[in-house]
Amino acid sequence: MGATGTGKSAFALDLADALARRGSAAEIVNADAMQLYRGMDVGTAKLSPGERRGVPHHLLDELDVTAEASVEWYQGRARDVIDDILRRDRVPILVGGSGLYVSGVAFDFRFPGTDPEIRARYEDQLEREGARALHELLRERDPAAATAIGPHNGRRLARALEVGELTGESFAVGLPDDAPLWHPAVFFGLEEERGVLVDRLDRRVEAMWRDGLVDEVRALLPQGLEQGVTASRAIGYAQAIAEVRGDLSESEAQDATKQLTRRYARRQVSWFRRYPRVSWSRSGTPGAAEAAADTLLG
Repeated sequence: MGATGTGKSAFALDLADALARRGSAAEIVNADAMQLYRGMDVGTAKLSPGERRGVPHHLLDELDVTAEASVEWYQGRARDVIDDILRRDRVPILVGGSGLYVSGVAFDFRFPGTDPEIRARYEDQLEREGARALHELLRERDPAAATAIGPHNGRRLARALEVGELTGESFAVGLPDDAPLWHPAVFFGLEEERGVLVDRLDRRVEAMWRDGLVDEVRALLPQGLEQGVTASRAIGYAQAIAEVRGDLSESEAQDATKQLTRRYARRQVSWFRRYPRVSWSRSGTPGAAEAAADTLLG
């Protein structure tokens, strides 16, 4: 786990290779919310089949761009995949930077049910009044959740209000130090100095445009990309859509993507720093994957 651009995919493959040399086959399970979508490849830095070194990868290209991903759905799907890997006596490596998805699988989180009428009421309010209105309402009812979610994520604010109304309890957005694990697990984190990471992220955004992100978006628009509640808001894709529609120039789309990517990376760092007992290393550190393999195998 770790922020975008820290080298998680490469580390996971190095770890799988190191485990294989020790006689333990490994398989990789994706925990990046946007890599779940078919056709969203360039903007998500999704490894092509040829780049996966023969290591089986799961939960890539699971959804159409019109589908709405949820952590509840992902938790069940990922746990089924991990259980199957374990039954075959292989090592599952969960890899990604979507913090809530990682938490939902690794820890014994249970998600409250939903009520369509309550959900619709808050989503209507979100549509009419915007996310800040929901944030103010949540701050009155559940200040801790409001602070953790912030004033911009309208979908999570609506969900927090729904859960509060359904259960009368606070919306669980944090990660306590003593959170029970779903299965025994070892955590490895990738990090990088802020200045190095910012430069790397900026170069990655520029590379996305060179590698054809706008063409990828043009191909996905007829498949319903703009109607996809989750996919259409992905960083890079939303800005490329705006470029295609003529609302942003290429430079404006890239600059906006860079800014949002940096902000997202900061949130990821804050999220994963809450985790206890993480072995942190810098991307590209010699021997880090070998050491991780030794740790896993005892």
